[in-house]
Amino acid sequence: MGKHKMKFDREVLEVDIPDSDLLGVLRSREVPCAPSEEEAVREALANPIGSPRLEDIVKPGEKVCIVTCDVTRLWQHPSVYLPILVEELNAIGVPDEDIFFLSGTGTHRNQSPEEHKAILGEDLYRRCKIYDHDSRSDAMADFGVTSRGTPVRFNKRAADSDHVIVTGGVVYHFMAGWGGGKKGILPGIAAYETVMANHALALDPIPGKGRNPVCRTGNIDGNLIHMDMVEAVEKLNPSFLLNVVMNASGKIGWAVAGDWKEAYRKGMEIVDSVDAVEIPEKADLVVASACGYPKDINFYQTSKTFFNAQEALKPGGSMLILSACTEGYGNAEVQTMLLDFRDNGAREAELRREFTIAKHVGFCTGEAAEKFDFHLVTKMDPALLEGTGVIASRTVEEAMEKIHAKHGRSLKTWLMPQGANTLPKLPGQ
Repeated sequence: MGKHKMKFDREVLEVDIPDSDLLGVLRSREVPCAPSEEEAVREALANPIGSPRLEDIVKPGEKVCIVTCDVTRLWQHPSVYLPILVEELNAIGVPDEDIFFLSGTGTHRNQSPEEHKAILGEDLYRRCKIYDHDSRSDAMADFGVTSRGTPVRFNKRAADSDHVIVTGGVVYHFMAGWGGGKKGILPGIAAYETVMANHALALDPIPGKGRNPVCRTGNIDGNLIHMDMVEAVEKLNPSFLLNVVMNASGKIGWAVAGDWKEAYRKGMEIVDSVDAVEIPEKADLVVASACGYPKDINFYQTSKTFFNAQEALKPGGSMLILSACTEGYGNAEVQTMLLDFRDNGAREAELRREFTIAKHVGFCTGEAAEKFDFHLVTKMDPALLEGTGVIASRTVEEAMEKIHAKHGRSLKTWLMPQGANTLPKLPGQ
């Protein structure tokens, strides 16, 4: 019997899997990265991909809109890379008063001055203006429609500037394949109806069919959301991109800059080189940790782990997620979708009525519970999961007994100690 340690809240749990049943332990790779965050960013700006340097694009006297993340994306350390970007613009001869920031809130709320300071850093906050994008009330510029019928409308402040520089962090995304890049613009600074029309592509065109399977983590081939986003953003055509990729320590390990499509693709390749792990087959059982605190602080954050874990699991197999969820669901819409709509047909109807990312997470949770035997070792109140299809246990041993009672004891198993980050892929995916 092999004992394997996995993070849970601020603890470490042991998972016992017989060596004869263990297919392997899936971990993200250790890939060399920049010596410091600042060096990663400066190196990227000095060596743009598919594009001239900023000094050959932006000229003194031109107005520059820098699209940045909102406060929910502080993990990408914008207060590190934005001052370096502005420093480069200043060196070209573009003064602070010709630079402004547009926080790509998408459909999120507006932010406080303190949150703006957290995004920009104290010094940059004093020097440059920052505006929150409001998808419902801001003036928008109309760019027509995409070939899939999405109305393309972006914030007029950005559209009226001489240059748009989009910034962000490249990570896996469970619908668009990857975050960062094009997502800084759509949904970042897009009109509400643009976001809703685009995100609705996550569902099968036929009502009742559920999720569109091509719109998934780490996939852009045939991914309708990704393709629609790219087509829409091409109409605005940002002048430049700066994106970062985080290392295992949560620091900026790599950065890419240049053409908003080519540099972004390089960023995706970096993420894959670190976090994509090829597997020869799918398993009967996948045991995955959400990586402990703070990544397992609530169920909403835990969704990243089960989206990844199910990529390594046979249909009807057992998925055991270790996530404390000490703050419960962490999102009211996820909770409502799972508790107030008792089957996925009703959840899908609600999602088609009004699409939000959180509702989609709730819907996908219900879909996963229908396709797989979904178990959660958690500190969350089990009553909050009753009727959802997610089976709660307090210990690994309790959960494994439930799984063995249903499926027997000989189960081919993948372990994922970094489940929130690691993406299993079959050959050719």
